[in-house]
Amino acid sequence: MSIVKAEKIKKSYNDFVAVNLISFEIKQGEIFGFLGPNGAGKTTTIRMITCFFPPAEGNLFVFRRDVRKNARFIKSKMGLVPQENNLDPDFSVQKNLMIYAGYFGLKGKEIKKRVQELLKEFELEDKKDEIIEHLSGGLKRRLTIARAFVNDPELVIFDEPTTGLDPQLRHYIWEKIKLVKEKGKTIILTTHYMEEAQYLCDRVAIMHKGRIIEEGNPYELIKKHIGKKTLEIWIKDEKMEKIKEKLKGRNYEVFRNRIFVYLKENEEFRVDFECDYLLREANLEDVFLKLTGRKLNGY
Repeated sequence: MSIVKAEKIKKSYNDFVAVNLISFEIKQGEIFGFLGPNGAGKTTTIRMITCFFPPAEGNLFVFRRDVRKNARFIKSKMGLVPQENNLDPDFSVQKNLMIYAGYFGLKGKEIKKRVQELLKEFELEDKKDEIIEHLSGGLKRRLTIARAFVNDPELVIFDEPTTGLDPQLRHYIWEKIKLVKEKGKTIILTTHYMEEAQYLCDRVAIMHKGRIIEEGNPYELIKKHIGKKTLEIWIKDEKMEKIKEKLKGRNYEVFRNRIFVYLKENEEFRVDFECDYLLREANLEDVFLKLTGRKLNGY
């Protein structure tokens, strides 16, 4: 069953087209990732899904309901982990959860029970009476994620959930996301970390300049666009043309003084000249950079 279905949706800001006639479908119980450089249209897409604003063109359905007509219903069944920790600084950890639970119609004993469950699940019980400004960044992030689950949502959106976090907390959040999926929930993830998307997502949509330029399972996309291995070669300018001649017919890219050679299963390329090189497993970042470009745009 489709949880989210978009049919040629479009959104512009004045003359800038942020999302340009994209279509996609997110199925129940899967982790679906939106990947793309800054300005690719990921955040605008998420804002349309969360009913922050409707698409200017096309149709968008969440839980098989039109976002233009059923925003209240859709929001009641959805949880959102935003990029920033927008907690209420004047209240304690427990109070933040209780107030948010009230927005979804929970009352009295029901609120207390749900809040206690979340405090335990996210290991926040010993911090329940702390006010927000006394919490570390990691604790604030855990609380922001816990808050997204007060209404036991069917769809949970993680908008760049691990940006700026240390490796331990990042992996903690990854495992929480995996556990959410095991409970049958549907998850949408936006991230700049390709390792994160490759590890977590069943499918990804790679966005660039407002469009979806590729979609599929991360490992299938790696196989399709890259292969099995990536050979990175650091080469001096005077040898560049000679190496490119040797690479005729190969799948490769050149970026400044580096050459990326993409090797299929059992394919080899012998480096028989003096240079620095690295042979490694191909990954989703290779796909992302090959499709969206390695140059910095707008920085």
